[in-house]
Amino acid sequence: MGTQLATIVCVVGILGLFYLNRDDSVRTSKALWIPSIWFLILASRPISMWFGGDAGSPTVSQQLDGSPTERLLYSVLIAAGLAVLVYRGRRAFSLLTANWAIVLYFSYCLLSVVWSDYPDVAFKRWIKATGDIVMVLVIVTDGKPLAALQRLFSRIGFVLLPASVLLIKYYPEIGRMYDSWTGDAFNTGVATNKNSLGLLAYLIGLGALWSVLRLWRDREAIYRRRRLIAQCVLLGFAVYLSVNAHSATAGTSFTLGAFVLMVTNLERIRNRPSAVHTLVISSIILGVLIQITGANALVLQIIGRNPDLTGRADYIWPTLIPMNPNFLLGAGFESFWLGPRLQFMWDKFPHLFLNEAHNGYIEMYLNLGLVGVALIALLLFDGYRRAAAAFRADPNAGNLMLAYALTAPLYSMTEAGFRMLAISWSFLLLAIIGATRISELSSAKTQLGQKPSESMAWVPRRTEISARVKT
Repeated sequence: MGTQLATIVCVVGILGLFYLNRDDSVRTSKALWIPSIWFLILASRPISMWFGGDAGSPTVSQQLDGSPTERLLYSVLIAAGLAVLVYRGRRAFSLLTANWAIVLYFSYCLLSVVWSDYPDVAFKRWIKATGDIVMVLVIVTDGKPLAALQRLFSRIGFVLLPASVLLIKYYPEIGRMYDSWTGDAFNTGVATNKNSLGLLAYLIGLGALWSVLRLWRDREAIYRRRRLIAQCVLLGFAVYLSVNAHSATAGTSFTLGAFVLMVTNLERIRNRPSAVHTLVISSIILGVLIQITGANALVLQIIGRNPDLTGRADYIWPTLIPMNPNFLLGAGFESFWLGPRLQFMWDKFPHLFLNEAHNGYIEMYLNLGLVGVALIALLLFDGYRRAAAAFRADPNAGNLMLAYALTAPLYSMTEAGFRMLAISWSFLLLAIIGATRISELSSAKTQLGQKPSESMAWVPRRTEISARVKT
C-alpha cells in the first residue's frame, strides 16, 4: 500500500471509529473539548516540534526561554478552562478542597519558587502546571462525568493511536528514531520517544479496556454492539503499540492495570471490595521480597530491562543525586534541570540531552527535596484511599481510578512520572479527583434511594429510553 493510500485509509478509519462510537442519547458539555485538546497535545509532541521548531540539537537557553507558541496555546486553554470552572464554581470548589493532599502539594511547589535559582521560570512553570488540575476539574465536573471520561479516551485514542501506526509504517522519518544511548532504532509514532509512545498506549489502553468491560457487562446499553466494536479496535491498537514501543515500564504498568481491571470485574471481588486491599498488600510484599533477595536483576531481564536500567542505575542516578543543592528542599519547582546543572549533565553524557532523572522519586528529590518526596508519597496514599473508596461505592466506575492509582507509582520507578505536563501525572490527578467525584455522586444518589450503579450510569439503557418514549 502506498503512502498516500495508507493516509487516506487511516483518516477514513479514524472517522469510522468516531462514527461507530457515536451516542446521541447522552450529552456532555462542549467544554470537554478544552481538556481534549490539552491531552492531545500532552500525549503527542509539542506544537513547535510538529512544525520543525525544535530542529537540531537543543540548547540550555531554550530550556529557560521555552516556546512562545506553546506558552500562548497553554495560556488560552487554561483561561478557557478557568472560565468553565467559574460557571461550575460550587462543584469545582468542593472537589478542590476535598483533595487537600493535592492542594498541599501544589502549595509547597509554589512556595519552592522562592529558593529557585530561576524564580521567574519556576513561577511560569507552576502556572502552567496548574493547568492539569483545571483540565481534570473540567472533566469531572461535567454533568455526565463518566461519559465525559469515556469520550476523552476515545478522542485521544481514535486520533493518536491509528496515527502512530501510520507514522511508524509509512512515515518512518517521523515515526521512528534512534536511541542515542544504544544506537538501536525504535518506534515513536506521534510521541517524542518510545517511552512516551508506550505511556500513551498504556493509559489509553486501560481506558479502552474499561469501556469494553462496562459494555460487555451492560447488556441493556443502547448502541452497545457498534460501540463495543469501536472500543475493541481501540484496545487492539493500544496492545499493538504497547508491544512495538518496547517500553518495559509502560508495558508492565499496562499489564498490571489490565490485571486490576479484570480482577475487579469479577463478581467475587465486586461483592467483597476489601479483597482489593489484600491484592495491593500482596503486591507490595512481593516487591519488597524481590528487592531483599536481590531478584530484581532477574525480574528486569524478564521484562526486557537491563539490570542497570540502560545506564541509569550505574551512571546517571549516582551522578544526579549528589548534585541536589538542598537535600531537604531541593532546587525549587521544576528548577533542577536549568542553567549550569543542565549544561554539566549534557557535557558528561553527550548526545543524550538529558532533562529528567528517569525516576519520578529521584526527580522529586532533585526539585523539591525530601519534603517533596514525602508530599508525593502522601498524595499517592491519599489517591489509593480515594480510589478504593470509589470502588466500594461503585465498582463499575471506581475500578479504573484504582488501576491508574496503583500503576502510577510503578511507572515512576524508571520514568519521571510526576513531572509537570507529563500525561502520566495528569492521569494520576484525574484518577484521584475522579475517585472523589464518584464517591460524592454515589453518596448523594444513595441518600435519594437510588443504587450507586444506577446513579453512575454513563449511558441511558434501553429500558430507560423506552420509559421516556412512553412518558
